Amino acid sequence: MAILLLLSIFLIAACGLIYELLAGTLASYLLGDSVLQFSTVIGSYLFAMGIGSYLSKFIARGLVTRFITIEILVGLVGGFSSTILFLAFAYTQGFRVLLYALVIVVGTLVGLEIPLMMRILKDRFEFHDLVAQVLTFDYLGALGASLVFPLWLVPQLGLVRGAIFFGLVNLAVALWTTFLFQDRIGGAIRLRVLCLVSMIALSVGMAYADHILDLADSALYADEVIFARNTRYQRIVLTKWRDDLRLFLNSHLQFSSRDEHRYHEALVHPGLAAVAGARKLLVLGGGDGLAVREMLKYPSVESITLVDLDQEMTGLFATHPVLKEFNHGALTASKVRVVNADAFPWLETNQEMFDFVVIDFPDPTNFSLGKLYTTAFYRLLARHINAGGLAVAQSTSPLFARQSFWCVAETMKAAGFQTYPYHAYVPSFGEWGFILAGKRDYDPPQSLPAGLKYLTSAMIPQLFQFPADMGQVPAEVNRLNDQVLVRLYEREWREVAR
Repeated sequence: MAILLLLSIFLIAACGLIYELLAGTLASYLLGDSVLQFSTVIGSYLFAMGIGSYLSKFIARGLVTRFITIEILVGLVGGFSSTILFLAFAYTQGFRVLLYALVIVVGTLVGLEIPLMMRILKDRFEFHDLVAQVLTFDYLGALGASLVFPLWLVPQLGLVRGAIFFGLVNLAVALWTTFLFQDRIGGAIRLRVLCLVSMIALSVGMAYADHILDLADSALYADEVIFARNTRYQRIVLTKWRDDLRLFLNSHLQFSSRDEHRYHEALVHPGLAAVAGARKLLVLGGGDGLAVREMLKYPSVESITLVDLDQEMTGLFATHPVLKEFNHGALTASKVRVVNADAFPWLETNQEMFDFVVIDFPDPTNFSLGKLYTTAFYRLLARHINAGGLAVAQSTSPLFARQSFWCVAETMKAAGFQTYPYHAYVPSFGEWGFILAGKRDYDPPQSLPAGLKYLTSAMIPQLFQFPADMGQVPAEVNRLNDQVLVRLYEREWREVAR
């Protein structure tokens, strides 16, 4: 019995941390700024656990019955927490309030668990052994959860099913506790029925998880959702209306098929066409393969390496029939090598040199992305560009996020590049900005590959001219230890949304 009791402590500790990680991850997916979301969620959760621990002293009788009841509540509230939050984000304006309400409720219930379990077990262990055993298995459970969460739960189950699965674990602990301590509880049958009914409710939620996410997506996106998946790193959603295919990552629009050619032609050709005979190219980000599609229009190109963090993203755009046709099979072309890795450490360990580099990361909505817009990253990048080579980075909107755009330009300049900012109009996004960078002077190309839908060589010099409302403004440099760009970006786009 002692082993089963200690296993119970291990499992309830693991479940408690899983709910905390799920809330922080979901908040960072939907609200951005992962540092802020995880800090506030963890702080609120620990505070609530303290409340629960304090309240446990007021439970004087029926300790086992109270413990089982608390486990059932934790299993139901924690198990359905991701479901509730996804639906709240889609259908209400009170997502933040509900997020922290759930964190406080779950944290308080979890805070009750260990003190009650120690009091239940006090007759079975010496006090010093009791404290040592309970805390040991509590911390081991936390370790197990921290490993299971990124390596199995998120990629295999997703956030909704993952929460429900661990809700079922809490209910399993409650159920077997009714058998372990049946001589110390009244109404054991009633508690077992309650456990089983709760398990059935969670099982139904597990079976309908995809339907629940479809409901949330249908409210979030105006067009029909044709594909949706949570990966280890992001939520990928594809929508379609007539001939318009749109990609969203964590609810942020990445492209529309109606005008993506404007974005990708502007991203690639002003720089690549100016590097005579470019042979070896690199794309950082751009897992949709659309930048690669544009690069393959140059006969001189011998190899293109694409480095994107998310294997499911590149796999989707390499195999899905509609998407593969959309990027002209770029990711399966013989000249293309796809590497699924974080661009920052990949650049640190890789020694290859390139003639032209495209940096096509999502906007700096959080610090994980913001690190890819810092002086540290750009200095590292500079070591991989051949003499006479160039790099280009998508750099958000110089109209709607003006300071953010010029912050990227100043950061690349501080990293030792000569910079050449430019912009293009993309209807889905409005005016969009790019920074061309190198160690040499830039001359606009006199010719471009055949078959472009938007750009002409005559247009290119005009892209480098900025009207007064997008012109350069003073901006700080974005450094790794103080990512001012993330805060700038969040503030500017929040003002646009008002």
